[in-house]
Amino acid sequence: MSGRSDAASAPLFLKGARVTNAFRTSLFDAANRAGITPNEFCIKAAAEKLARSGASFPGVFRKGDIEEAA
Repeated sequence: MSGRSDAASAPLFLKGARVTNAFRTSLFDAANRAGITPNEFCIKAAAEKLARSGASFPGVFRKGDIEEAA
């Protein structure tokens, strides 16, 4: 056992993603309106989807950061 916690910081490298110009523009606009970077926006969206599917994870999120599933 390494002694590392699930809550330990880990780098996240995402490569090779290709999207349309319209999608990229929409992503950057939405992130800008939310006051966060496009990377943060994507990570938050992924976290919300994971949480809706029942995944449980500690992390940088605080109560209210992830919308609760209805």
